[in-house]
Amino acid sequence: MSDTEFDLLDELYFVQTYDFIKESLKWEDELLLETLNSLYQSGMIKCLSAPDTERFDQVDLFKEGKNLFYLATKKGLMAHNTL
Repeated sequence: MSDTEFDLLDELYFVQTYDFIKESLKWEDELLLETLNSLYQSGMIKCLSAPDTERFDQVDLFKEGKNLFYLATKKGLMAHNTL
């Protein structure tokens, strides 16, 4: 897990909006979307269309990422807490 992935997972213990994450980490869109995509593809986070509505289809974060909510998965939390 990279340092950026670790830092991003720090923000995802609770459901968060893209804008909240961006403001908290002070990252550019490109870095944030790339890191979200990396964590998503490895099953470390899940995407939600609303705070309580998980997306089960394949999400293209580079197209939809700014309009979604995010949450760490159990796999992501376990990986984050073992480092």
